[in-house]
Amino acid sequence: MPFLIRDGVRLHYQVTGEGPPLLLHHGFAGSWAVWRHFGFVQQLKSRYRLIMPDARGHGLSGKPHDSRAYSMSERIDDVLAVLDELQIERTHFLGYSMGGLVAYGLARRAQHRLRSLIIGAAHPYLDHSWEVFEGVDGSNPDAFITALETAVNERLSDEVRASVLNNDLWALSAAAKRKRPALDHILPAIEVPCLLYCGDADARHAAVQRCAAALPDGRFVSLPGLGHFAGMMRSDMVMPHIFPFLNEQLGKDA
Repeated sequence: MPFLIRDGVRLHYQVTGEGPPLLLHHGFAGSWAVWRHFGFVQQLKSRYRLIMPDARGHGLSGKPHDSRAYSMSERIDDVLAVLDELQIERTHFLGYSMGGLVAYGLARRAQHRLRSLIIGAAHPYLDHSWEVFEGVDGSNPDAFITALETAVNERLSDEVRASVLNNDLWALSAAAKRKRPALDHILPAIEVPCLLYCGDADARHAAVQRCAAALPDGRFVSLPGLGHFAGMMRSDMVMPHIFPFLNEQLGKDA
């Protein structure tokens, strides 16, 4: 299993497939394996070289219990460290939820490393919903689940609940407490092509749609009937939009 160490934190990532690089960044309480479990890897690996990191605090990566370790700057540096390790100068980027927030951060600081952005269920506007994790430290799984359901404004299915609880909740609580800065001021300066999508039953739907309209080269896809977690799980509804978008970018590079 590939690992690297950055500033004392172990970072795990997986690489598979052949073709232009495409980095897949999972959401909160997930791991690289969600891309495989929900069918994205199987559909993409024949056309793209997939780079799938475990974000710090998740999967097989290191799990600091100090919220200071989870700043946006740290998350961006982690992604850049993986790209540098693999000697990838520029990549397409697909991020869901928390992974989408990292995408906006990368666009602010290292847009020259990006070819295109695909962002699911994430917007860069100021969001106070995660403040419900103040006072949650991971010692009480029920309190953690309640805070998460409040933050995403959605009831967790039994499958999602079991997956979330199979984590270091102390690390996830530290990550959730980290304040999320507003980044909407950067939208007019994002010059790479962007595809944004969100389920219409997701509380973030309107904000994601507004974000796409503010981008110089942005487009938006609404996924009917899907909430926040289902937007990650339903590759059958997402991939028919991702493939044409990526093919269009490859045509520009030809």
